[in-house]
Amino acid sequence: MELRDLARTAGVSVVAQLTQSRQSPHPASYLGSGKLIELQTLCHDRCATMVIADDELSPAQMRHLEKALGLRVMDRTGLILDIFALRARTAESQLQIELAQLDYLLPRLTRLWTHLSRLGGGVGTRGPGEKQLEVDKRQIRRRMGVIRNKIVTIRMQRSVQRDRRFQVPLLSAAIIGYTNAGKSTLLNALTQSDVLAEDRLFATLDPTTRRLPLPSSDQLLLTDTVGFIQKLPHQLVTSFQTTLEEVTQADLLIHVIDATNPRWQAMVSVVDGVLAQLGAAATPQVMVFNKVDALPGPEWPQGPPGVPVCYVSARTGQRLESLLSALDAHLASFRQVITVRVPYQRMDVVHQLHEHGRVESIEYEADIRMTVEINRVVVERILSSLHDPEVSHD
Repeated sequence: MELRDLARTAGVSVVAQLTQSRQSPHPASYLGSGKLIELQTLCHDRCATMVIADDELSPAQMRHLEKALGLRVMDRTGLILDIFALRARTAESQLQIELAQLDYLLPRLTRLWTHLSRLGGGVGTRGPGEKQLEVDKRQIRRRMGVIRNKIVTIRMQRSVQRDRRFQVPLLSAAIIGYTNAGKSTLLNALTQSDVLAEDRLFATLDPTTRRLPLPSSDQLLLTDTVGFIQKLPHQLVTSFQTTLEEVTQADLLIHVIDATNPRWQAMVSVVDGVLAQLGAAATPQVMVFNKVDALPGPEWPQGPPGVPVCYVSARTGQRLESLLSALDAHLASFRQVITVRVPYQRMDVVHQLHEHGRVESIEYEADIRMTVEINRVVVERILSSLHDPEVSHD
């Protein structure tokens, strides 16, 4: 059960679990009355100190459950935010997490002041809780405004960095997938990097970009991204917009799947849903089933028709050459032969065409006339610095 894995990732010891089949959660208490009594008994028998729900609870549902159980109640969203807070390392991810946490906390502040209700009525006891609550809400909104301004600045800086990367005429690929599928391990294996890679949920939050040489001498800019998960809190999608932009800007998506997980098809559906939410559903994909060294039998999962599929073990390096070949084949579909005229004063463009393409002929006339087999996306970026370039397709 995924909630159990999330709890363990957050350092919580799971002593029991309880499920209920309902068409929809109870609007006031989340659980039905009978199941709530069963939960009370279970918590007492197992000496539980906290209850975690596998949904986002409304403030009213959380208050009702805490009152009925006499225990702290956390929902799935709060748990994931707590895990992200544990994993945040850079100033950017820490700001993004803080914004998400404050956005989540704001409508739930009321329950934090329920202790004031025990003061009772009378002179000197009316109103202080409400006043303090409003003060706290204003402080939170003010802090959220400050963080948003800082994130806007970070977004602008990341945009400048991305523009600089685009000045290097290479296609970009983003490694995506469900959390703990082995994305960072794959990046390390392909590029001989040392990005943090651990067998835990959300081990990596910050994007990392490395250059990947391919067998054909083409190259890719490869970016590791934050892992997706079922019921990804909307606060995180909003706060991590600057990070998720790496997915929307990529020319190719490398979708890593844990081949050993029996729920891999559901995980693929979750990732596809997030891509659709980001507007990146139409971006070409290569599906990579990872951890094949741990599969018990010869039958391996099958991907959807029409999508390139590879089977690798990022941990052992097994079959990585098949992935590199698939990436090469994908880039080959972008190659075309063009003839372009380059002014003599732009020898930098001539050098880039030599570096990133295969020059079939070159003639020195009024301008330099070059016929080159080259990736069409790459050549667009190379020629973007020329004023009205003269290009013909052969």
